[in-house]
Amino acid sequence: MNSTPSGIQTPPRKRSSKSGTKIESLDRDILCIIFSYLGLFDLVRCSVVCKSWNAIFNRCKLLQVLYDKLHRNSCSFSTTSSSSMRMHLEELAMKHHKLALEEGRIDIDQWKGHTVGVDQCRMKRGLILTGVGDKVMRLWSLERYKCVEEYSLPNTASLVDFDFDESKIVGLVGTRICIWRRNGATSVFPSREGTFMKGLCIRYFDPEAVVGCEDGTARVFDMYSKKCSQIIRMHYAPITSLYLSEDQLIISGSSLGSITVSGLSSDQRVATLRSSDFTGIKALCYNPSSHLVFAGTTAGYASCWDLRMMKSIWETRVSPNVIYSLQHLQNDTSTLVVGGIDGVLRMLDQNTGKVLSSCVMDISQSSSSSKTTSAVIQRTEGRRLSEESPVDRIPRSIRPPITCLAVGMKKVVTTHNSKYIRLWKFNI
Repeated sequence: MNSTPSGIQTPPRKRSSKSGTKIESLDRDILCIIFSYLGLFDLVRCSVVCKSWNAIFNRCKLLQVLYDKLHRNSCSFSTTSSSSMRMHLEELAMKHHKLALEEGRIDIDQWKGHTVGVDQCRMKRGLILTGVGDKVMRLWSLERYKCVEEYSLPNTASLVDFDFDESKIVGLVGTRICIWRRNGATSVFPSREGTFMKGLCIRYFDPEAVVGCEDGTARVFDMYSKKCSQIIRMHYAPITSLYLSEDQLIISGSSLGSITVSGLSSDQRVATLRSSDFTGIKALCYNPSSHLVFAGTTAGYASCWDLRMMKSIWETRVSPNVIYSLQHLQNDTSTLVVGGIDGVLRMLDQNTGKVLSSCVMDISQSSSSSKTTSAVIQRTEGRRLSEESPVDRIPRSIRPPITCLAVGMKKVVTTHNSKYIRLWKFNI
């Protein structure tokens, strides 16, 4: 018998005496014929499935042919600029993503991911990492809802915050930093270097990890030497949210409503931004493509600043109370997804702050369940609320507080300080 992470015993799989034809056994020409029936967006998705498929696309120039066809380009596809094609494909993908979030059909899959409530999630490359509240973090495959890896805390200290990439997970455990390698190795920063005032959040970009502390300082650690390299005074109040950019900017939000921008190369603050409602910053994200900073406050306001001009662009009250999380898809400059204490998933226009759509689970629709090797999946539909819809009349059981969310292509994962994880799928 096999044991799954949730403790469910499943019998070993029986090998079939008849092996079906695998996709890898198909000839390249046959695959080209199959792919030729697809539209541009589906072709793009297929081109990133694996290296062999990507090589077929490159050799057959299927994407370039369809690109030229759609643009009625008189020139040969061999002269089409590959950079212009990539830009168009990215623009097309972002349009599909925005349209799906704003108008598409909503399917919600929910499964029990932990034995106790968890309130944090992170998404990268089709994998979702969940934790905080439990004694373990779990890495899930969203295609099969399967727990592919599990990481236990090294001691009795609580997990405060975490982030991950393809090779490791970096977590804030009590007052120390811990690194879990995807190969199974775990390391905890030594007490003489890795301890600090109470940390509230952590972000990293190799080789530095930055901890936002209760005393208003940001402490920068080298993850390889495990030493603290800088202590930067960011605020005179606790740092409640952090973002660390590729160009070495530290953006932090405080419990008093201010946002401070600093550089890793200097211990001086570059700029300070402030929300007009003077309430605490609970959520923060930065879009390097547009240089816009977004923040959610304890009073339900979503705000936006342009870092190039250091000025406020818009501020909108989108929720009657706390906004816990807001995110956007990487490279998307149009849509911002927001979640908070009222349990409504909202889509905002990044450039204006206008609410494009508000979503909840639809209790009027019948739900179904199915069982995978690692979880029982409850499936139901979501519905969009009109501007006049009274949110307070919607049962809290179907709109628990959204404590964290992560955005993928036409999908959003949410946690709710419960045992369950929700995947919202938006289909055009």
